[in-house]
This record gives sequence, C-alpha cells and structure tokens, in this order.
Amino acid sequence: MDLIRIICAIILPPLGVFLQEGLGKHFWINILLTLLGYIPGIVHAVWIIARR
Repeated sequence: MDLIRIICAIILPPLGVFLQEGLGKHFWINILLTLLGYIPGIVHAVWIIARR
C-alpha cells in the first residue's frame, strides 16, 4: 500500500499525504509547499509516507 501512496505523492503530492494522514496539518503544509514549488511538495509527501 505504501508503494501506491508514494506513486500518488509523486504525481500529486497532497493526495499522497491525504491518503496517509487525512485533512490534518500535514495536508495543509503540503498544499502550501506544493504551491511554492512542486519538488518541496514531493519531498514532504514522501517523507510523511516513509516515516511510518
């Protein structure tokens, strides 16, 4: 299941975080990071998914 989340995180970073955490603070942080730059959003999303 983590592989699917990581693929979603690469395509659309907030989706990967949403699947892992829901609508919490990490989701909104990822939205902000993705708007500021696509790569920071991907890094944050993969980090959120991989830490568990």
